[in-house]
Amino acid sequence: MKALLDENMPQALVRFLAPEFEVSTVQREGWSGRKNGDLLEAAAAKFDVFITTDQGIPHQQNLSRYAIGIVLLEAYSNRVDDLSSLVPQLKARRDQVAVGKVLRVSA
Repeated sequence: MKALLDENMPQALVRFLAPEFEVSTVQREGWSGRKNGDLLEAAAAKFDVFITTDQGIPHQQNLSRYAIGIVLLEAYSNRVDDLSSLVPQLKARRDQVAVGKVLRVSA
């Protein structure tokens, strides 16, 4: 499954997601600074899932417009230690990722 990490996510999280996810980052793709709608449109052409901690995405975007699943990681902070603790749960639930839907993974 091809995944894109939002630009607010620590890039070190990439190593925790393998091998179940083939991961890139917004920065690596050269998409830094793009607004959420623009970013989701670009990501949908290349990725299966967009991983973020941005709590506003489900409320700010009509996610059914985009051919990509959204994973919203809900951790105590954006630090890699807190986010990596959610990875086993994400891996166990990856079959629940659905296009145009948000899968919440919480601490």
